[in-house]
Amino acid sequence: MRLATWNINSIRARADRALAFLEREDIDVLALQETKCKDAQFPREAFEAAGYEIATFGFSQWNGVAILSRVGLDDVEPGFLEQPQFGEVPAVEARALGATCGGVRVWSLYVPHGRALDNPHYAYKLAWLERLRQHAVDWVAADPAAKVALVGDWNVAPRDTDVWDMAVFEGQTHVSEPERAAFAAFADAGYTEVSREFIPDERKYTYWDYQQLRFPKNEGLRIDFAYTSPALTPLVRGVTIDRDERKGKGASDHVPVILEIDDSQVSA
Repeated sequence: MRLATWNINSIRARADRALAFLEREDIDVLALQETKCKDAQFPREAFEAAGYEIATFGFSQWNGVAILSRVGLDDVEPGFLEQPQFGEVPAVEARALGATCGGVRVWSLYVPHGRALDNPHYAYKLAWLERLRQHAVDWVAADPAAKVALVGDWNVAPRDTDVWDMAVFEGQTHVSEPERAAFAAFADAGYTEVSREFIPDERKYTYWDYQQLRFPKNEGLRIDFAYTSPALTPLVRGVTIDRDERKGKGASDHVPVILEIDDSQVSA
């Protein structure tokens, strides 16, 4: 099974690129973030014609997550239990979507940005990550054989070398110690961030801002990750970061991260 995660930064603007990626990389399951559309606006027909079932969770032109699968799509869950809320009228944002695909419980995650260290969105981000971690622990405690993949845009750069210049990010979100601790807590809970296992090299980024020629200068961030549960981790055979997807006209500012999973043992 080939499972990919990608912050698409508007599925309606990049449906053609997504379809080309699915075909080129022979993707079985694609977790999308920042779809930026209501459920009814998702361009389903083209993906269904390509053989994919689709689950979406989106309310507006902000946020939004989706899962596309050609190996089954069951037990769809928009948001996780007691997911923290945000806004002037507090509400659950479209930032998490779970579904079982070919025996793997996939969660497409768009972790809150945080905005600034003194912004309420920062406290919301930390609460959001902690509540997700609690569930991640519970899922494995309830079923040690559960094969769970927590994939998406985590909006955290866990190491100094995950940003192109730490001096630029000093005192900002993504690199603060509380955020990094919240990210590391998933490893403490028994999950493995498998992209680091297979791509330990530094300066392997997944995001480059559109401004100031960040991509040509390789001034990026590594903020898109895949945490796998103890039962799934041994089945991951490889991980790639599709850097070339950032090239060309109309690219997202993020690139896909692709997991190769030995599905012959997924149901074992």
